[in-house]
Amino acid sequence: MENGPLQVLTFPTAPYPDQRPGASGLRKKVYVFQSKRNYLHNFIQSIFSSIDLPDRQGATLVVGGDGRFFNSTAIAVLVQMAAANGIGRLIIGRHGMMSTPAVSCVIRKYKAIGGIILTASHNPGGPTGDFGIKFNTASGGPAKEEVTSKIYQLSRTIEEFAICPGLHVDLKTLGKQAFDLENKFKPFTVEIVDPVESYANLLRNIFDFAALKELLSGENHINIRLDAMHGVLGPYVKRILCEELGCPANSAINCVPLEDFGGQPPDPNLMYATDLVDSMRDGQYDFGAAFDGDGDRSMILGKHGFFVTPSDSVAVVADNIFCIPYFQHTGVRGFARSMPTSTALDRVAKATKIELHETPTGWRFFGNLMDAGMLSLCGEESFATGGDHIREKDGLWAVLAWLSIIATRRQSVEDILKDHWLKYGRNYFTRYDYENVDIDAACDMMEDLEILISDKSFVKQRFAVEDKIYQVEKADNFEYTDPLDSTITRNQGLRIVFSDGSRIVYRLGGTGAEGATVRIYIDSHERKLLFEETQVMLAPLATIALKISQLHHRTGRNGPSLIT
Repeated sequence: MENGPLQVLTFPTAPYPDQRPGASGLRKKVYVFQSKRNYLHNFIQSIFSSIDLPDRQGATLVVGGDGRFFNSTAIAVLVQMAAANGIGRLIIGRHGMMSTPAVSCVIRKYKAIGGIILTASHNPGGPTGDFGIKFNTASGGPAKEEVTSKIYQLSRTIEEFAICPGLHVDLKTLGKQAFDLENKFKPFTVEIVDPVESYANLLRNIFDFAALKELLSGENHINIRLDAMHGVLGPYVKRILCEELGCPANSAINCVPLEDFGGQPPDPNLMYATDLVDSMRDGQYDFGAAFDGDGDRSMILGKHGFFVTPSDSVAVVADNIFCIPYFQHTGVRGFARSMPTSTALDRVAKATKIELHETPTGWRFFGNLMDAGMLSLCGEESFATGGDHIREKDGLWAVLAWLSIIATRRQSVEDILKDHWLKYGRNYFTRYDYENVDIDAACDMMEDLEILISDKSFVKQRFAVEDKIYQVEKADNFEYTDPLDSTITRNQGLRIVFSDGSRIVYRLGGTGAEGATVRIYIDSHERKLLFEETQVMLAPLATIALKISQLHHRTGRNGPSLIT
């Protein structure tokens, strides 16, 4: 306890018009937080003000971050403002770091009022990169739209913020620290915790660690390669996979968290996870995985770099779900995917007679279904898979799910997937990202595109490319009616469905810090097992997608920034 009560002060401020949080919180370039006066303070105050005073008075809040540049600065401010705004206890990961799945776990374990996660996920780090602030509620999941809307409205009218500038916390030392504040009856406490332990214990209760240890370090063990991409998950990989499950220490690479993630975006895909991709080529490793900055996404590779699409990944886990002991005990309540994700999961749901939910992009929609006991497994095409053990996507959970399937079936990743295709057919899927597009140009293009596909004459139109003909069966702007409260979420993506089930989806937005991102998703199912390259198989549909949207002409872009 420090000597004498610490002062709580209030400072005047002026609002900013651009603090609307998306599904992944508020993300901006680091220099925005650094250069705009009180920009960080304003948003943090808006989060606290969105919680009714009786609810936050003396409450527990969890704080963690992915370790990117500006993380320490932001946590210091956040702690001072939490104390001034009546929060009773903060639980913070050591060094201010905790993966997004672990934050969700800790919120639920300690029945906290919520958590604040300092991350921009897979976006670039460092002084010239991005920074983000995300608020999760008491369920452990991302705040619902009514909460983020309230935060935004408060940020537009904010006049002052409260802070305790003399309060300084030691983030390096585990244990409790207490602080007396003026006019407060109880001390404000900060508990620095091991960021791995609670989450690791949760995983021990989900998976058969003895079977996984035998798979990874027993007599007939497989060789795996894990790339933490210098994000927050490095210590988790080392502790759980290496120390507990017996993988050799050199199985895990890039496990030291860095503020700039080593100069690459911590984005687990074939373009950026090059260290993993290169090391898998020669066949030395049977299984590979890469993780993003905050640990909620992962990419799965088999021997020789055999790539598993995220859409296929969640479908395979669904089809083999009882390889995971947790689901043997809980049963399976439902499957779900985001609308742009391929329909591979739908085929598993149909065969297993398990209800499937198609939702907008954003994990909070899955969380609602989980809270209602309607959902057990879900995934998005953006390298995100998760179960109902927490209310966030979970990169390490997905890897352990795959390893559990391998341990049970004793097959390679490639053979498991080929068996899946033989059983259900194959969904060829790709996504084209056009990043940092002029916002006005992107919005105009999407508006004109919606007018075009909404015309009754568009349905039944035929598009011919080479020897293939595609006829439009349905076209709309996707909207979602929540099965629990009947709320409707509109404008979630323009989709064109053809008579053979192929789909083209256009979406505007994303999780970048500046400009607009236009995304085109292409999905096509082949019942006959073919081994053609994805881009070759989908080339006719890609041609149609560009022709209908006139994207290159409307945006001035000749090609995508990223293909996944």
